[in-house]
Amino acid sequence: MSNILVTGASGHLGAAVTESLLKKTNAANISVLVRDANKAAAFAAKGVNVLLGDYDNYASLVAAFKGIDKLYMVSGNDIANRNQQQDNVVNAAKDAGVKHIVYTSYQRKNETDSSPIVFIANGHLNTETQLKASGLIYTILQHGIYADMIPIFAGEHLLDNKIIYLPAGEGKTAYAVRTDQAEAGANVLLDETGKYNNKSIELGGSEAVSWTEIAAIISKATGRPIVYVSLTNEEFTATLTKAGVPAEYIGLFLSFSNAAKQGEFENVTSNLETLLGREPVSVAAYLQSVYGKVTA
Repeated sequence: MSNILVTGASGHLGAAVTESLLKKTNAANISVLVRDANKAAAFAAKGVNVLLGDYDNYASLVAAFKGIDKLYMVSGNDIANRNQQQDNVVNAAKDAGVKHIVYTSYQRKNETDSSPIVFIANGHLNTETQLKASGLIYTILQHGIYADMIPIFAGEHLLDNKIIYLPAGEGKTAYAVRTDQAEAGANVLLDETGKYNNKSIELGGSEAVSWTEIAAIISKATGRPIVYVSLTNEEFTATLTKAGVPAEYIGLFLSFSNAAKQGEFENVTSNLETLLGREPVSVAAYLQSVYGKVTA
């Protein structure tokens, strides 16, 4: 059995991958990489090997990766420094003798500088290029947008104001829940046939929905009349600025909304269902789980 290491195990995705692995293999086969051991205490209690390492600290990565066969590489969230950090991970894996890296990238159509999410894209595209040139076995999982992000984009006061404001037009997104993406990643890590070796796998969800459709789903779940209003970029910026939302978050919402409007994340694939061996959780089922306990 391969020795598997999951990076970013104190974050949502890394933790979900680790939990999925624990359901499928012995804890002795699993290691996690964190910067603070205290944040992985729950995994340590289950028999998982907790290793310390930081994407900025090359030596710590080489030391942690020794004896590891397969590495699940969660993309970093430090956008400004992500290229160098993730180059460190790839190169440290080579130096340490890791055989296979499974990398969490993103679903897309537009890889040019005209993409509304170019600031996110560049780090992923650089790492994909580095992996393909590394000589290591790689599997690139191109995650669709997580359905878990819908409540964040819809706003924490949605059920009070009953309006979703976004500049996303009627663009559709093939959402998938984070735990399904995590389980798919765990299944790739546990595969010993090599069928995922040196492949890029697009993992959009099994259906694509617009924000108008999302509003209707939430309305049905809550019994409240939720509506979606597509604003211009200028209207959206002015509305959120007036509400006191930080400019950084406004820019993030703008970028992803504009990308959705352009159909960047609309590709529906069967790859996630194939990796899971079952139907993925639907957007309606997820939103029912989030909003369904609310009464009108």
